[in-house]
Amino acid sequence: PQPARKGSVYVGFGVANEHEHVSQLLTRHIFCDTGRAVTSLNAEKSKALPFLPYPENLKGYVGEEAGFDPFRFSDFAPMDFLREAELKHGRICMLAWFGFCAVDLGWRIYPLPEAYEGLTSVTAHDKLVEYGAMSQLFLWISVAEVVSTIALTQMLSGSGREPGDFGLDPIGFLKDKSEDEVKRMKLRELKNGRLAMLAFSGVVTQSVLTQGPFPYV
Repeated sequence: PQPARKGSVYVGFGVANEHEHVSQLLTRHIFCDTGRAVTSLNAEKSKALPFLPYPENLKGYVGEEAGFDPFRFSDFAPMDFLREAELKHGRICMLAWFGFCAVDLGWRIYPLPEAYEGLTSVTAHDKLVEYGAMSQLFLWISVAEVVSTIALTQMLSGSGREPGDFGLDPIGFLKDKSEDEVKRMKLRELKNGRLAMLAFSGVVTQSVLTQGPFPYV
């Protein structure tokens, strides 16, 4: 007798006493297929992108409610690493946006070298390279990166440190706060950091295109 095909299962009907075993196989196969279909239809969706499934690896992290990870980075990279990188870049861009605009608003740190007179945030780069200031900046940033890489490696090895937590809170934003208040403050930092990354990219682009002072219009 020829084998009969049911879905992806091939079953032989050679003898009568195999019928019960075949029935069990088919029932198990159909049940599994049905289970997968139900799971797929009822899968949790991302709140930020309702047409995409919720990224499961975001659970337990600040901002998990939105479920925003359209490129699914959290599926193939450790979440601790991703969150540490996101917080670092967000903090840098918050400072960078403020510093960039402050220079073009006329703020200066005195005494100011004569060679730096009249520079804007855009034109300062080439002059600072010419006078060697950017080399010093590169050196000190490299030292900071080495230190942070050691901290990152220890965190990924199970040190227990939360991503982005270096115990630096001089103003006491989190002091004597409840767990919910701490989480709310951390979410604010995360959102403002994300906004700052977009804002800094925009302000640099706009200032180069217009070559004008703040607000670069």
